[in-house]
Amino acid sequence: MRIKFVILSFISIISIFVGILAGSVHASIHDLYDYLKGKQDVRGYIIWEVRVPRTLGAFLGGACLAVSGLLLQTYFRNPLAGPYVLGISSAASLAVALCILAGMGIHNVGIVGSAFLGSMLATVLILCLATKVRNAVTLLVAGLMLGYLFSAFEKILITLAESQKVHQFILWTFGSFSGITWDNLELITILGIPAMMLVFTLSKPLNALLLGEEYARSMGVNVKAVRMVIVTLSSFLTSLVTAFAGIVAFVGLATPHMARLLFRTSDHRILIPTTILLGAIVTVLCDIISRILLYPVELPVSVVTSMFGAPIVIYLVIKRRRV
Repeated sequence: MRIKFVILSFISIISIFVGILAGSVHASIHDLYDYLKGKQDVRGYIIWEVRVPRTLGAFLGGACLAVSGLLLQTYFRNPLAGPYVLGISSAASLAVALCILAGMGIHNVGIVGSAFLGSMLATVLILCLATKVRNAVTLLVAGLMLGYLFSAFEKILITLAESQKVHQFILWTFGSFSGITWDNLELITILGIPAMMLVFTLSKPLNALLLGEEYARSMGVNVKAVRMVIVTLSSFLTSLVTAFAGIVAFVGLATPHMARLLFRTSDHRILIPTTILLGAIVTVLCDIISRILLYPVELPVSVVTSMFGAPIVIYLVIKRRRV
């Protein structure tokens, strides 16, 4: 088990280096070293100002989405629950639609701010619902219905908007880490890493919740408090990534299952760090593929993550049906 974790850690480091060096412009670590020493070189600039923040943003973003998916799958006891199941993506999309389609501003800061604001608004609504409902299924259904409601308003805006603005909005919904800057990365790091560290404190309650809320209560778990923490952390981590990268599909849904298959365990003391590493690795690799697969055209990262994640989910569904 330790060997597997060491291998995963090593692969994660390699994926970062590959992500930094891969792209349409050939570059090397030597180019980066020269640039950092003060040499004005285009290749060094591309690596340091574009590829490094993009790759590290994909690494942290994938980790955030993956652990968010793990939290929700465990709490709802539903293998198809993902980070966007509570309406987070729909709320972010609606907010960005207002920003772009309604002409409230199309600059990057406005898009990021509106996406984060919309996501957190959905989080507040879900938290309010969480205080009223008694079980996970009701909360899940309520989150799904909120998502449909936000999507309905979004489609109204799309119907009434200009085609050029609709095109820009659609591109945002596809997801991409290409716009991540050093400032964005700093914010993701400052907010995302502490939030992921807090997830480690939930290992024991999450293990208890695997057998249901009643069992967890019998083990002394404050289910209501844990529910609030799970919803808050998963929604916040999802909001953070969605704000800067748009909607990145399947990472949060597929990677927790990969972690379970790799270690053949449901113990969250093992699953949490494994899921974080796998989410980071998968997202960086998908980001690399999105750059080079159809060069010079760059694919949206959600296209690649969907091509990667959908077969995994189909396999898991078929496997569950056979059991």
